[in-house]
Amino acid sequence: MRIALVVSDFNCEVTSLMLERARAHAKLLGAEISHEVHVPGVFDMGLPVKRLLMRSDVDGVVMLGAVIKGETQHDEVIMAAAAGVAAELAVQFEKPVGLGVTGPGMDRMQALDRLDNAKNAVESVVRLVKTVKQLAE
Repeated sequence: MRIALVVSDFNCEVTSLMLERARAHAKLLGAEISHEVHVPGVFDMGLPVKRLLMRSDVDGVVMLGAVIKGETQHDEVIMAAAAGVAAELAVQFEKPVGLGVTGPGMDRMQALDRLDNAKNAVESVVRLVKTVKQLAE
């Protein structure tokens, strides 16, 4: 099984740790990370995720990012957009997209407490790849 990771470099002190956990969990589950793509922020993930899903050597994609609350509701807008893109592309390409993006409404310490969401997103993609393949038989 080959999965790709799309990682937001914004809040990299959090996302770099998420990336480490995602890599380790993929290895534990026997999934190969075929591609690792870094993007400026969570909002920028849609196009790279779509391009990866178009590839025959990618069975699923995991999105990794941390959307931390600021002084406005910007975090809510970004999370809604990311979740919508993930769901839409998964259905369009019939491949799982794991939403390993934490937020909205959290501070930096809460983001660090949620690093395992990266592991959970990898787990979801691996399980869904297997499920979708079974349904196709």
